[in-house]
Amino acid sequence: MFVAPDPGLLRLRTSLRAVVGVGLAVGVAEVAGLSLTASITGGLAAMLALFTVTDATVRAQRVTTALLPTAGFPVLALATTLHGVTPVRDAAFLLVVFCGVYARRWGPRGHALGIFAFMNFFITQFLHARPEQLPEICVAVGLALLVAGGVRFVLWPIERRTPPAPQPPPLPGTGLARVTTRQAIQATAACAVALSLGQVLSEERWYWAVGTTWWIFVNTASRGETLVRGFRRVLGTVIGIAAGMLIAIPLHGAPAPTAALVALCVFGIFYTAAVSYSWMILAVTVMAGLLYGLLGVLDTGLLVLRLEETAVGAVCAALAVLLVLPVTTHATNDAWIQRALHCVRAATSASLRRLAGDPEADPSPHAAELELLLGRVRLSLAPLVHPLNPYRARKARARRVIALLDECADEVRGLVRVAGDPAASHDARLAAACWRVETAVEALTSPAAGRAPGTGASAGARAVPEPGGPVLTHVTGLERLLAALDEPLRTPPTSRLVRS
Repeated sequence: MFVAPDPGLLRLRTSLRAVVGVGLAVGVAEVAGLSLTASITGGLAAMLALFTVTDATVRAQRVTTALLPTAGFPVLALATTLHGVTPVRDAAFLLVVFCGVYARRWGPRGHALGIFAFMNFFITQFLHARPEQLPEICVAVGLALLVAGGVRFVLWPIERRTPPAPQPPPLPGTGLARVTTRQAIQATAACAVALSLGQVLSEERWYWAVGTTWWIFVNTASRGETLVRGFRRVLGTVIGIAAGMLIAIPLHGAPAPTAALVALCVFGIFYTAAVSYSWMILAVTVMAGLLYGLLGVLDTGLLVLRLEETAVGAVCAALAVLLVLPVTTHATNDAWIQRALHCVRAATSASLRRLAGDPEADPSPHAAELELLLGRVRLSLAPLVHPLNPYRARKARARRVIALLDECADEVRGLVRVAGDPAASHDARLAAACWRVETAVEALTSPAAGRAPGTGASAGARAVPEPGGPVLTHVTGLERLLAALDEPLRTPPTSRLVRS
């Protein structure tokens, strides 16, 4: 976690900004004379606004942030109004779950609004908010969003200097073939079971089981990804509860040290989110314990109950992805790898046109998209390279694919740099080499999955010309790498890399 790369110190600056934003939101609520419940709600709302809004442009981020109240206020009203009507409240919560996951089909904005809606319902259960508290809670959330927006876009506008990487669009499909539709059904079914079992464990703290199930489904697209995320969630919770017993319980809710440690947890959530889900959940678990201490309800039994509810939620999520409209790891891996390979071809083609004198050709966007797609490939292959995966051959092939695609990205970056040099020349052999790259990609992404290794991309890349300059060197390097990818991607069906 601490040695993970942080180009431009972006994670560090974003984490520090989150501490400032959440701290100011809570401070404004306190100055306004709002209750502790409202202040905590405002702080959590500010954290969510800074964490979930990930649109590619600053303008889009502003729009999404401005739209958060449209998702949050109705849910707050619904959750507090139904506080004492258990069956209707539970049905409403499940409806929010379904809509929140279904909204992911509309990209980062739908994703952010869905999370914000769910978490507003969750927070009211966490704080046991009552109908008479609704006005001040809405005021606290409104103030928090204004403060978070002011910190993000005025006081500390990091994105103006370092635009966040846009997320690749979701996998295509319609109806039940669409991943987001299947996940909405899976998450709702899993949350329904988690809610029921959670209430068996505790009629007051059942919501942790539902929250666990919900967050396991966030940013996953296959059953393998979901299972790995569930394991990491439980691991982070176990360590976080142990830390909570050592840190939160001895404090007895003392305001000053608790506030300082909550700020440290907020920093940890933002700093670790991109590199370690388990560390992030550890920070979340410790923060929850500290907040319970502020509310005067923290004890060892509550932390043990938190672990039990987490285990229930993780098991429900695992069963749902295995039994309810499963999205196979094979299909997801295949789709993301093919998109990455097509991006390699597009970058190569654009570079060729640029070197041939076409001023409109720009390979840079394709190179940037490739980086994003490779991140998604790593996420989809994570179940196969996980230390607990017993299938060593599949693990080795998955690692081989990741390594070769990373090398492809290096060659593409080099090709784009050379293509952008006005002094670069168009080698006569370059067109033929680029054509061979396109042929190799076509062979790797064609539906003829049963073809034996060595008959596709490798066959189209046997005649590799001698390097004749930096451009040709990068293109022939791509030929070599695509030929090497043929073996792990074209294994027999009985031992297929992406089989799950």
